[in-house]
Amino acid sequence: MKIALYFTCIIILRLIIIYREAIFLKIGNRENVSPQKFFEGKVVKRILIGEKDGAPGFTMRLFTLQPGASTPYHNHSWEHEVFVLEGKLKIRSKNGEEVIESGSFVFVEPDEEHQFVNIDDGPSSFICVVPNYGEQ
Repeated sequence: MKIALYFTCIIILRLIIIYREAIFLKIGNRENVSPQKFFEGKVVKRILIGEKDGAPGFTMRLFTLQPGASTPYHNHSWEHEVFVLEGKLKIRSKNGEEVIESGSFVFVEPDEEHQFVNIDDGPSSFICVVPNYGEQ
């Protein structure tokens, strides 16, 4: 009886593991994602989730800017959504400048010129989500 119960528990646990794997969860930590460094390492981008992970529509990226660092003033044909995790940034656009900080979010429309500048004393980081075709 105990042996049958033991094997039943093993089978149930294996089914739970198989079921969980079938859900296609990706759980990770930013420190385990290879950084792409720009502008002498002052701007770092990590692709957290993307098409290679099975995400059919969007790519989630993490940017970290050192004090005084900025992205280029640019535009592109895709939208992106930004959420500031830490620090204080100035966002520039054709409409002027706005200061954003931890907890702020921004929607950048397609073709809108924009730039992020770290105006904090320490690193600033933000999540930036773009359509997959915007990351290729």
